[in-house]
Amino acid sequence: MDTDVAIIGAGPAGLALACALAESGLRITLLERAPEAAIAAPAFDGREIALTHRSQDILRELGAWARIPEAETAPLREAKVVNGASPLALRFAPGRDGEPLGRLVPNQAIRRALYETAAGTEARLLAGRAVTGLSLAADGATVTLDGGEAVTARLVIAADSRFSEARRRAGIGAAMLDFGRTMIVARVAHEAPHGGVATEWFGHGQTIAMLPLNGAMSSVVLTLPPTEAEAAMASSDEEFGAEVTRRFESRLGPMQLAGTRHAYPLVAAYAHRFAGRRFALLGDAAVGMHPVTAHGFNFGLSGAEILAGEIRRGTDPGAAAGLARYAAAHRRATLPLFLATNAVARLYSDDRRPARLARTALIGAGAVLAPVRRAIVAGLMDARGKGREALKVAPGR
Repeated sequence: MDTDVAIIGAGPAGLALACALAESGLRITLLERAPEAAIAAPAFDGREIALTHRSQDILRELGAWARIPEAETAPLREAKVVNGASPLALRFAPGRDGEPLGRLVPNQAIRRALYETAAGTEARLLAGRAVTGLSLAADGATVTLDGGEAVTARLVIAADSRFSEARRRAGIGAAMLDFGRTMIVARVAHEAPHGGVATEWFGHGQTIAMLPLNGAMSSVVLTLPPTEAEAAMASSDEEFGAEVTRRFESRLGPMQLAGTRHAYPLVAAYAHRFAGRRFALLGDAAVGMHPVTAHGFNFGLSGAEILAGEIRRGTDPGAAAGLARYAAAHRRATLPLFLATNAVARLYSDDRRPARLARTALIGAGAVLAPVRRAIVAGLMDARGKGREALKVAPGR
């Protein structure tokens, strides 16, 4: 099979790129090991994605935002960070017009919307097919699928997770940072109103965040050592609700589990290179962020926008110059925050006394420096093209 652009991975980043290349005149082929039914109707995975204003704009331009029911999104009106028993909190509130900092959207709703949008284009989807080989040459690339079928392309893009097999087959390494923690995500119902405020609380031996959903419902994001996480996952629904209530010190009243629980290891990844000969990395295959600053999916969307622009610029989608420009732009946008996020994650997962004191000092400084907080909020809510990147301080995905 011949194609112009082969995208390995039909997750959100890969689907977004396929949508962005619609009407480009290029033949686009998505290669996905999961069956099409799982892509068309993705199961709930516990993750609530914090979408920046820029990401909402991108989804709107792709035609996917209109496919997400408004009732499935929840406004993020404010975010605050609390450290231990300190009375100080670092707060991020919207501007005077009251516009939310962003919106929380279930991951599966975004994936479903992007699949439906891509299905309306001429992009081809080969689902249920695993990639078993990759060959990159100066004049083109070949992807081998299970069963021996070969897909030839002028450009191959890997968007197949932070543990990307395609990245490894292309000979590109990655800096992997295992934080030694497990993140448990689940929806919980509670009595007290959350007011649209996302709260991240750094306590001894744990990090717990509450992300505000519609009604008296929140998404709990509980980060624990693996053994404690295993016990929490094995507990009964009633025990889990009581445990979350205890760990959050009843700030929202008694909590009850309102769905399934999902556990994810906390591992960050940053590829040594974002592009090579007839090859590029996208989404978590390029940058797999720690969730504390909720940049992962937003970087995937912005990366797809940049890469699509470079592909559309010339007659050869795999031209080295365009891939180099994409790699440089995406690295400039992601590397500083990747390094800063990892430093913050290390600091806030360190329970030694010096680290706890440093956290208190940082939050205390931020709590009294209103100009700094206003600048951060402006960055969150600014219009596209003016540097808006981050969204929230509570863990997202």
